[in-house]
Amino acid sequence: MLLLTCPYCGVEADETELSPGGEAHLKRFGPGASDEDFEAYLFLRDNPKGVHLERWRHANGCGKWFLAARCTSTLEVFGTYPAQTTRPPEDVLEAIRAKRPGWEMPA
Repeated sequence: MLLLTCPYCGVEADETELSPGGEAHLKRFGPGASDEDFEAYLFLRDNPKGVHLERWRHANGCGKWFLAARCTSTLEVFGTYPAQTTRPPEDVLEAIRAKRPGWEMPA
């Protein structure tokens, strides 16, 4: 079972209380974007086996979006943090590197 702690309300929720939102830290393109950039934003996503940075919504709780770092093969959670953050906080990065030496954040 996947358990994530909402960084806003502090509730530890399982996946039945959450809604997945896909890959985190994507550059979003607006109306003035080229067709190639917009296509890449809509359809080209990383789907790694291992550490992945994701968006989640506490749907049956406070309703806010947040980000999580977790392993897709083991469901190990390295940490959660607010959605407005442009990169994972240092404590989350340290937790990842402690278990996955050499891991680097995707570009």
